[in-house]
Order: sequence, then structure tokens, then C-alpha cells
Amino acid sequence: MVSPFMMPPTGFGPGSQPDEGDEELTYTPLPSGMNTYSPHLPEVDDPSLAEPALAMLLAMADAATGAGAEFDLASLTPAARAVLADAMGQGEVSMKLRGIPAIAVQESVFAGVWMLAGAGVDRIEVGPVPALAVARAHLPHRPALGALAQRNPGVVNAPALLAELVDKSASWGPGMAPHVINLTLLPHTPEDLDWLAEALGEGAVTILSRGYGNCRITALALPHVWRVQFYNSTDQLILDTFEVTDMPEVALAAAEDLEDSAKRLREVVRAIA
Repeated sequence: MVSPFMMPPTGFGPGSQPDEGDEELTYTPLPSGMNTYSPHLPEVDDPSLAEPALAMLLAMADAATGAGAEFDLASLTPAARAVLADAMGQGEVSMKLRGIPAIAVQESVFAGVWMLAGAGVDRIEVGPVPALAVARAHLPHRPALGALAQRNPGVVNAPALLAELVDKSASWGPGMAPHVINLTLLPHTPEDLDWLAEALGEGAVTILSRGYGNCRITALALPHVWRVQFYNSTDQLILDTFEVTDMPEVALAAAEDLEDSAKRLREVVRAIA
């Protein structure tokens, strides 16, 4: 038997259509703020003074399509150093490496070309990721307490997640596919997250990748374990994961990126020379 009461079709009724007096519709603002590459050529008054910088840029291009390399900038003259700094610009990824010395890492506009600065450190490294970011990653800044972390009321699923992460951390090896736990899709309480933060501790490396929104990556004190959090352009958390891997893929410059950087580095040199 069909009910005599029929619901109106979706999209009809009060509030579903603009009033006749409305002059224009109001839309929710679209996301914005995505960083994109735009060509930039350093301003060089005397090309002869820039020759050491141009030679280094060509060497970086060769390293980007080879095995990678490090370049000490201390040997450059102030003029050449200024040209190089202007050419490098700032890319999407930055890193904070705790330790002695503490090091700030900034990716240049050329993916896979990294600028490292710290006490006694002034160099450029070419490769998928700076070697120190991997070597220092899980040195404890805040120790991992494991199952000894204080368990307060409200902790429900965190112990099971910790057991999984500890197991994957112990069995992980080079070349293995990353193991990902997607917290966004799993039931958990705020107390679960607080307990996991104590249980897993914090490592020595923090990474921020800025593109369409932000990705914040934190090394944890448990070896090979990272917290990877994606935020949209309004800084709302849209994806929250743990990754068991050597380095999360979002922080790496892919081989294709390095090949493109090599091409663009050579274009800059040809334009200046």
C-alpha cells in the first residue's frame, strides 16, 4: 500500500531557490594557495663574477641525474653566492633537524636540490632527501615510553595500534612497501591520541611540505615510524596517518622531479652565461 504522504523532491521547498530580490548567488570560496613553479632568472650585472656559481649549477644538474652530491658553499665569493642564492629560491619542502648542530633544510625551487644551514654548515645537497634527515630521524627528542605510557580513562584502541606499529617497526627493512595506519578511518578517542603520543615519543626531524594545503610530517622515536598529517588550504586536518617506512614518499623528490630539475638548472645557466 502506497502512503498518501509523499515527500517533496530534493531541491524543492523554502530556502532551496534564491529569492527574486537576490541580485547574485553566493558561493563557498574555492580552495586556493597552491604553490607552483614559475621560472626565475637571477639578475647578473657582470657574468664573469657569476662563473663559479654557474659552474656549481651545472655540477648540480649532473648530480641530479646521477648519484647525487654535496656542494660546500663556503668557497664561493660573495657575488657568486648571491647569484646562487637568487637562483635557488624557495621550494615547497622545509625541514628542522634537531641535534648538534641543529640544521634547517629548505628545498629550492628545483625539486631535490636542498639547502642546509646551521652552525658550521652551509651547503647544498642534491638527491631525493638530505642524508641527515634519514640518519637523525628517530633519535629521541622525546623518548618513546611504549606500553609504559600512563593509561588514563578513555584510552580504547591505542594499545592495539601501538602493538601493530611496534611489530611493523621491528620487521621493516629497506625496499619494503610502507605500512600505513589511517587514523582518519579508524575509531579513536582524544585520549587514544594522547596516549600514543607518549608511547611513540618524538624523533629529531620535522618536515613541512607546502603544496595544495600543507603536509606535516613528524619522525617518532620508534624506528621507521612517522606521523603524516594532511591539511587543506583552510588548515583543517583531512588525513591523519602513521607510516612505517624509511622516509614518507611525500617528502621525497622522485626521479622524474630530479630529471626535471637538471633540465631547468641547465636552462638557467644558458640564460645567464
